[in-house]
Amino acid sequence: MPNSQRSPRPRRHLPPSAKRLACAGASATLVLGLGLAPGTANADAAVLPTLVTTDGIREHVENLNTIAEYNGGNRATNTPGYDVAADYVVDQLERAGYRPKRETYDYELWEEHSEAVLTQLSPQRREFAPEEDFATMSYSGAGDVTGAGVPVDYDSQDSGCTAGDFTGFPDGAVAIVKRGSCTFQAKTSNAADAGAAGIVIVNHEDGPLLGTVGEESAIPSVGSTTETGDALVAAGEGLELRLKVDASVTERTSYNVTAETKGGARDNVVMVGAHLDSVPEGPGINDNASGTATILETAQQLAKLEGPNNRVRFAFWGTEEQGLVGSTKYVEGLNEKQRERIALYLNFDMLGSPNYGRFVYDGRGELEGSLPPPSGSGAIQKTFEDYFQQHDLVTEPTEFSGRSDYSAFMEAGIASGGLFSGGDGTKTEEQVDYYGGTAGVDFDPNYHTPQDDLDNINWRAIDELSGGVAHAVETFSKSTLPVNGVAPRTLRAPEFRPDRVGDLWLR
Repeated sequence: MPNSQRSPRPRRHLPPSAKRLACAGASATLVLGLGLAPGTANADAAVLPTLVTTDGIREHVENLNTIAEYNGGNRATNTPGYDVAADYVVDQLERAGYRPKRETYDYELWEEHSEAVLTQLSPQRREFAPEEDFATMSYSGAGDVTGAGVPVDYDSQDSGCTAGDFTGFPDGAVAIVKRGSCTFQAKTSNAADAGAAGIVIVNHEDGPLLGTVGEESAIPSVGSTTETGDALVAAGEGLELRLKVDASVTERTSYNVTAETKGGARDNVVMVGAHLDSVPEGPGINDNASGTATILETAQQLAKLEGPNNRVRFAFWGTEEQGLVGSTKYVEGLNEKQRERIALYLNFDMLGSPNYGRFVYDGRGELEGSLPPPSGSGAIQKTFEDYFQQHDLVTEPTEFSGRSDYSAFMEAGIASGGLFSGGDGTKTEEQVDYYGGTAGVDFDPNYHTPQDDLDNINWRAIDELSGGVAHAVETFSKSTLPVNGVAPRTLRAPEFRPDRVGDLWLR
């Protein structure tokens, strides 16, 4: 999962049967299920969940860990660990009868070479700590600048979103804007066009703002905590800042691995994806060997069943941790006809968080921080909810905030869904009643650290969530009717054509 930005805090949405719970550090809805969607398989009738076992998934996870251990300690894109992990996935898929492909793409790799600097020089000197008080925006431009700190429409949700916000902005100053309604790229571009030497984008929730400006910016760009931004603004007209970012962008090439079933309708494809790469800091066992291993085991077991009605395509994405690059390049490379053939996309990123929850992506768009979901996404959400409800397992919706590989599919109008066991949000006392674990601790305290290893993965979480993965894959391989209106193709009896009428031959 990308280290981009924290999800906005959702509002409470409480239908009569719901109970208050919290997801990823924010209020959410407890889903109890409302019966089966038309055209979907009953959870008890599904075969695939019985074939996809935790032992099978564990074997893949352990093998991916071994690959990381012997190849620099990680499976990051453009490393031997990634290449050997891709070889493993290809070999496993070929053994199951698939014909996997490596699909290459070019991209720009942004790398930060040393810690960024944000210092208040006057009216009194104050050093701000990277990763505590602020963080560098991914794809920030490099530079070491000094200038006046100037707030830009600071109390508005639209702070810095238009060129007009920067009218009269002093050349060479550092802009201070608030996170809000437009992208960080738009704010940064507007600041640079107005002559700003750098920009500080201030978060409106806890922690430093972990974000991206999308492509290399013309000026240094960082995201601060609310407290840091407010302190800068409170310093008044005498505020002078130093802002330094040491980073570069280089051209690279990497690849995804894809494979699809031999049978099934080519014009109604069910896509199932998980990212194969890890962060450079560690082996990435929860993030995301857990998702990779689960869909790999699902692909192997699906191949043992009778041919699906709909083609199922599995994707193992590269360069997710650098900004969802592999999945984005894949979707961008599809022509209109190819996009229309994809009925839906299922995403599985982090399924074994040590302090886990059972989270279903918000396909109905009910949470405040969710992106507008394409039509049909709610049916995917309900399919997962129904499965867990039938097994007496509580689920909660989690925001479609654009933090994983579903983002490009949603932007292309493709119905999307998936499961998530929690990341950098904090578990509440109420959630302990449903999942166990420890209140006041992140769902995955090891997120993007070297401690995301075999000792810190929750096999109970994988056991429960993998059943939902297998159920959804099998269900939609049979019918996507509730998602896109495409009914299963059925073989009709040949039309009766008599050879004669009475004594008279017709043919």
